[in-house]
Amino acid sequence: MDGGKFSAMLSVIVPPVVGLISTREGMSEAAATDLFYRSKVYARLSDESSKLWHYSAETLYSMYKDEISGQEIEYPEEAY
Repeated sequence: MDGGKFSAMLSVIVPPVVGLISTREGMSEAAATDLFYRSKVYARLSDESSKLWHYSAETLYSMYKDEISGQEIEYPEEAY
C-alpha cells in the first residue's frame, strides 16, 4: 500500500484507540492522543510492515495498557 493510503488508514484507526484511552483512563482526548503517539504500540502501528493496522481498536488498546502497566506487550502472532 502506498504511503498516502497507509496514512489515511492510520487516521481512521487511531481515533477509536485514543477514544478508548480517554474514556477508560479518564483523561482528555488531547492527553490521550499525546500518550498514544509516544507509545511503542503506536510506533509499531505506524510501521506498515508490522501489520498491526488490521487489529481492532480494542486489541490495540489492550496492547497499549500492557505497555503502560510495565508488562511485556503481547503482539498478536500474525503481526510478525
